[in-house]
Amino acid sequence: MRFSGKTVVVLGGNSGIGLAAAKAFQAEGARVAVTGRNEATLAAVAAEHGLLALRADVADVAATRSALQRIQQELGNIDVLFANAGVGGFATMDQVTESFWDEVHSVNLRGIFFAVQSAAPLMNDGGAVVITGSIGSVLPLAGNAVYAAAKAGLRAAARILGVELLPRKIRVNLMSPGPTDTEIFRRDTTPEQQAAMLEMMRNNVPMKRVAEPEEMARAVLFLASSDASYINGVDLFVDGGCVEL
Repeated sequence: MRFSGKTVVVLGGNSGIGLAAAKAFQAEGARVAVTGRNEATLAAVAAEHGLLALRADVADVAATRSALQRIQQELGNIDVLFANAGVGGFATMDQVTESFWDEVHSVNLRGIFFAVQSAAPLMNDGGAVVITGSIGSVLPLAGNAVYAAAKAGLRAAARILGVELLPRKIRVNLMSPGPTDTEIFRRDTTPEQQAAMLEMMRNNVPMKRVAEPEEMARAVLFLASSDASYINGVDLFVDGGCVEL
């Protein structure tokens, strides 16, 4: 019950790693609010888990700011912000368009930065911010330049936010997942394509398996908890050894 009586906000908490973390925070006593873009999944999360679920696209800075303010009004000052919302997509250099670049960066870098900026005044001193990064920020993978650039920029920004929020004893850390079995691999793909994708990912992980969302959630809760009270500005790779080995 590390989060008993605390208010936790999960941006992008209606599926995958975000939902796994939201449920884990709730299980440890937190008052939890989640945001997302999909009204149907948000309604299901609210009904099944009793979480405050608000529709807000992280790319829409005003919508995120409004959602955060409502959460503070209903649940109290924020103790933990888990900024998990993000979008993916692959395109080689010759295929990258300005609209594709802007779409990815408006969520993964611009949106998350301004979400933290909007949340900070609503947070209690001594709180924690955890941001979902990516091993893509340090791995040179063909076709991943746009996503990697956004996540690398977010990695740099997060470390500076960790310095700027130090006077309030608010820690800022990243959790960078490796291949994880989430809904994103099942969107707009056939079962055969899903199986091929998972097999490819397994073969590229030293541990020869993909992670479950709950494994990412445990790392998030560690970074957000007092167990990590002397950890600030870290980028924790939870990747089965993809970067390290």
